[in-house]
Formats: sequence, C-alpha cells, structure tokens
Amino acid sequence: MRQPDPPFKAIPRLALLLACAGLAACETATPAAPAPEPGVLEATRNGPAGAAAGSCWGRTVSPAVIETVTEQVQLQPAKVNPDGSIAKPPVYKTDTRQEIVRARIDNWFETPCPDVLTPEFNKSLQRALQARSFYRGPITGEMDGATRAAVRRYQKQRGPDSGVLALETARELGLVAVPRPES
Repeated sequence: MRQPDPPFKAIPRLALLLACAGLAACETATPAAPAPEPGVLEATRNGPAGAAAGSCWGRTVSPAVIETVTEQVQLQPAKVNPDGSIAKPPVYKTDTRQEIVRARIDNWFETPCPDVLTPEFNKSLQRALQARSFYRGPITGEMDGATRAAVRRYQKQRGPDSGVLALETARELGLVAVPRPES
C-alpha cells in the first residue's frame, strides 16, 4: 500500500498544478482566418476598361491552364556507314517546358455600389435568400460570411461563382429596380 505524500511535498505539486492551469487560461485561441475568396470581396468602382462612370464591379478569376510538354529533341543525327550499319547512334536530349493552354480570364460583373449596400438592403437580401432556402442565419443586416456563402450558392446556378452580389442577381431578387426599356 502506498503511503500518502507528506504535506510539505504536496504543496509544490499543488502550486505547480495551479500555475499550469493559470497559464492555460491565459492562452487565447485565435480563430483561423477564412481563406480569401478569389476575386474581390466587395463592390469596387474600379471595373474593366470602358465601364460606365459611377458603376461598380466585382470580379472572379478563371486561372490559366498550363500544360507541361516533354519531348525528345535530336541534337546529332546518327552516323551511318556506307554499308547502312550505324556507326554512332543519334544523340537526343529531353526538352521539358510549360505551355499556356488557356490564359487567365478576369470575369467582370456589375454590382450594386457600396452606398446601396446598407444594413436595410442587407436585411432585404437575407430575407430574399431565406425565402428561397439559400440563407438559414439570423436577419442581421450584416454582409457576413453566412450571407456571402448564401449569395454564392444562389449565384453559382445562374451567374458569377462569387459571394459578391451581382447587380443582375439583385434585380432577380427584387432588390434593385430593373431598368425600363426606352420607347
């Protein structure tokens, strides 16, 4: 049977345990930042060349497609004897290079401008997405991660694969007036 530690030995252990607990409580876990979305995260007035003055734009990027090509290149031809036999075989080198099969493409789409994206507008957006079963969070009026994810899910079917709200999507949802055709 093990004898209990004398009281003077238990005190340092207790102090050590309390110190460790205190240090563990001091450490704060910092949540990992979400990976940034390709393209822009907010509407910007810097659009493609030729964009109308005062319009706002979002962008997704289709990355370039690059292919590695490997081929044998002949450096020296074979040396052939007069009787047709090979005196010295040909010399080849392996040449490996990358070729762009399809260049990177910036996919620009018009967006509502930042001054339109008020908390009231964002609440209407959240309600419109909620009514279509794309948004399940609380109606906060914040353009938070859950709202952006819902916008992305909705737009992926018909428009840009982006959490940035496209102007065309805002029109489909009834949030922005549709321009009338001139008669």
